[in-house]
Amino acid sequence: MDAAERWRVLRLHVEDQIPLAVLARETGISVRALQRWNRLYRQGGISALEPNPRSDKGVRRTSSETVAFIERLALTRPRPGISTLHRLAATDAQQRELPAPSYATVRQIVQALDPAMVTLALEGPASYRDKHELVFRRRAEHPNQTWQSDHTELDILIVGADGKPDRPWLTTVMDDYSRAICGYMVFTDTPSAINTALALRQAIWRKTDPTWAMCGIPDILHVDHGSDFTSHHLERTAIALHIRIIHSTVGRPQGRGKIERFFGTINTELLAALPGHLGSGSRAPTPVLDLAGLDGAVGDFIGTYNDRVHSELGISPRDAWVGDGWLPRMPQSLEELDGLLLTVPKSRVVQRDGIHFQGQRYLAPTLAPFVGHTITIRYDPRDISEIRVYDRDTFICTAIDEAHPNLRLSLRDIETARRARRKQLRRAINDRIPTVYTREEPRNPETTKRRPRLRTYEEDE
Repeated sequence: MDAAERWRVLRLHVEDQIPLAVLARETGISVRALQRWNRLYRQGGISALEPNPRSDKGVRRTSSETVAFIERLALTRPRPGISTLHRLAATDAQQRELPAPSYATVRQIVQALDPAMVTLALEGPASYRDKHELVFRRRAEHPNQTWQSDHTELDILIVGADGKPDRPWLTTVMDDYSRAICGYMVFTDTPSAINTALALRQAIWRKTDPTWAMCGIPDILHVDHGSDFTSHHLERTAIALHIRIIHSTVGRPQGRGKIERFFGTINTELLAALPGHLGSGSRAPTPVLDLAGLDGAVGDFIGTYNDRVHSELGISPRDAWVGDGWLPRMPQSLEELDGLLLTVPKSRVVQRDGIHFQGQRYLAPTLAPFVGHTITIRYDPRDISEIRVYDRDTFICTAIDEAHPNLRLSLRDIETARRARRKQLRRAINDRIPTVYTREEPRNPETTKRRPRLRTYEEDE
């Protein structure tokens, strides 16, 4: 109780002449305490009613040897529980002929330890660095100065290409200055260079949606040390587009914290409302959406995210990116961008009936002068109904799969069909193997009799 509260009670006696005994009965404060307050007030006024702190406040009355013993055990890995610490400390104090600490004292000593010191001692330097080291948060000075790109496995199950549950991945490209999502890619299997390239292709080129204004070539691309981000393909593309790639320090993802927070937003705000969400209370949900359905849901959410006010910026990411209006650095054409981003080049020889690739046959009238020549093809794995043909980095034409001119096939569709065909052939082989043996001529029982593993001799009979 501070001086103001004491005076609020005492003033009833000083000003209203209420006896101290009556005040003690009504307030529950002892008469001796009220008499002491009244004496202090008469001597020094209201300021004298301020309570004096204890001279030993904050000073442990436990022996320094016992405190050191408890702290040493509390910083030892694995750390014992408080009950075990209390028991060991009491035993040690008894052996030293010192007062045994209480359970509350042991707990107080443990809780008073510096959390950073506890983390370093029990969890190691990596955990200490991630939790307690000072971090300098840097923001780009203008849009398209720095982009971040990363992958995450989404907390949802979808219907895969083979009809079985599959867990998809998401690759996003974020502008560091505006927090705007410039491009994304939803896919299954594992992250690869082609998925990263397709996300960058969408991020760099102009979108058909006029509200999704983010585009252009960044000055810096901040990525991690994944095999797709360290591939020669991405390195060559960055050189051609004059992009500086910066890899975050191995095991230290703090530099990608902004895009990591967006992944958390995706999981909590979007996926939690979709069927098939892998929540804490549902370990094996039934998938409902396919890859295309999930891609559309993610695209709609990104549009909403780019247009809503960001809590740190005070404006929407789209408005922050557009600013007062400016012209981003763009590639000369979409064909040039595709030539850099769409897969590592593959060489093929032009046959008389076209170009053979992935079991398909591609034709174009422009290929006639190149029969027998080795050319380079590039393709979009999401649609291999056509391929782009190059001769010494010069674009020749787009060749079409004439067997399916109106069918959009993906590389995954073809691989799935191949696996299904192999399974069908194996089943047919397994069904026919017993039939082949039954049609054979009866074998001689003498020749088909199984030999004993151990030889017998006359002496053994």
